[in-house]
Amino acid sequence: MAKLSKKRKAAEAKVDVDKLYQLNDAMALVKDVNTTKFDASVDVHIRLGIDPKKADQALRGTVSLPHGTGKSKSVLVLCTPDKEAEAKEAGADHVGLDEFIQKIQGGWTDVDVIVAMPSVMAKIGRIGRILGPRGLMPNPKTGTVTNDVGAAVKDVKGGKISFRVDKFGIIHSSVGRVSFTADKLTDNANEVLGTIIKMKPSSAKGTYVKSITVASTMSPGIKVEPKSIKL
Repeated sequence: MAKLSKKRKAAEAKVDVDKLYQLNDAMALVKDVNTTKFDASVDVHIRLGIDPKKADQALRGTVSLPHGTGKSKSVLVLCTPDKEAEAKEAGADHVGLDEFIQKIQGGWTDVDVIVAMPSVMAKIGRIGRILGPRGLMPNPKTGTVTNDVGAAVKDVKGGKISFRVDKFGIIHSSVGRVSFTADKLTDNANEVLGTIIKMKPSSAKGTYVKSITVASTMSPGIKVEPKSIKL
């Protein structure tokens, strides 16, 4: 087992592993215990009392963070020629169709989000095996399959993120960077957590939110009191 650095030991000493922190206090602490020299991501991890194998409990959705993500996302729009100008004007980094499908078939996936028109989804289906495992496949549920490509691009650039539960019943979501103030991180986290809580499946039994943990890249996890989330 690798030895912990002095900085890591000092960071872990500041976190009470048995305590459930109020969300704002947790965000202030996650900034304090950050040991990276870069502007690390701050993430929330929500363990839910659901069975993702059941179709109605396989939660996924989108949410717009009030203060953005702190990172500019690269967006590819796959559309017909008549929509290309709209996509470019909205700020899309890449716009086209057949040429990008060919690039992706060749191994290129250097984008964060792909937006597509419904009419071109048949063509995109052939690269589904490439995009799916990377979380890049456009989906109507996340607002990335739409004729209003301009609005979709602006949403992504403005801080709209998507989330989905994994096979263990956990949702992982970034809510900003350590350079954000604790209040901004709290606002963003409240937006994500509040949305997920409101999405509770009617068929879910028992405790819905089992645990909430916040952490920055390479920092210790900080447990959050679920009752401190503002709905």
